[in-house]
Amino acid sequence: QVQVVESGGGLVQAGGSLRLSCTVSGSTFSITFTGWYRQAPEKQRELVAGISSEGTTNYADPVKGRFAISRDNAKNTVYLQMNSVKPEDTAVYFCKAMSVRSGVFFNYWGQGTQVTVSS
Repeated sequence: QVQVVESGGGLVQAGGSLRLSCTVSGSTFSITFTGWYRQAPEKQRELVAGISSEGTTNYADPVKGRFAISRDNAKNTVYLQMNSVKPEDTAVYFCKAMSVRSGVFFNYWGQGTQVTVSS
């Protein structure tokens, strides 16, 4: 089993910065990918940024050049550094850890953390 806990959300002014943390516990050895997703009101959940167990990263176009995903393996934590935030970044941000066991994929979601960007 894997447990995922996000933290770091809050209210920030446009142009400011915020750092989200995603701490994973349990069977962390089986995790192959960790991603940050967001869901704004009336919109579908979308991938913001992801990082593989090898350190390969990918970003959604709207956040490229502004957000950075990183990991601290010693702390089993993945960070999302959000810079130059915009009002359209307002959403609930979720962390997902994906593990593979015996060829079967499992997704583990956190409870989400609210990010609100004021203009």
